[in-house]
Amino acid sequence: MSEQELIVPSPLNTTSTELAARRTGMAFQRTRLAADRTLMAVIRTSLSLLSFGFTIHKVFEQLKENHLIAHAASGRNFGLSLVLIGAAVLLVGIAYHAWFMWALRSDREAMKQAGILHAQSPFPPSMTLVAALLLLALGVVTAVSMIYRVGPFA
Repeated sequence: MSEQELIVPSPLNTTSTELAARRTGMAFQRTRLAADRTLMAVIRTSLSLLSFGFTIHKVFEQLKENHLIAHAASGRNFGLSLVLIGAAVLLVGIAYHAWFMWALRSDREAMKQAGILHAQSPFPPSMTLVAALLLLALGVVTAVSMIYRVGPFA
């Protein structure tokens, strides 16, 4: 028997294993991008609730100031409720996104340590998450301004 016949390739050094590791790495990137798209849908829903709530609140406030209606409390309260719901939806979406990304990063690191995944491509922080946090801050400022009638949206 020759020496070449005795060399048996390791199952982790084959071409198909290399391709599988690369596909798995791309799957992690696709999953990360899908999580960002989900957060964008939460942002869109929350932004709609925030803007509709603020608009309804302001319309009823202006109607009362122009003496077109006697009481504007129910309309203002409904608008405030929409703003608060929008902020709550966004807060839950941010918390879920942060948890999911933490779990995804943990899984990726575990697979990298096990040698199953190369993890050579970057796994940057989510800019969508930054936008969601800024929108949440704006929603909280809007709600506080509407409740206490102070600040930029009073």
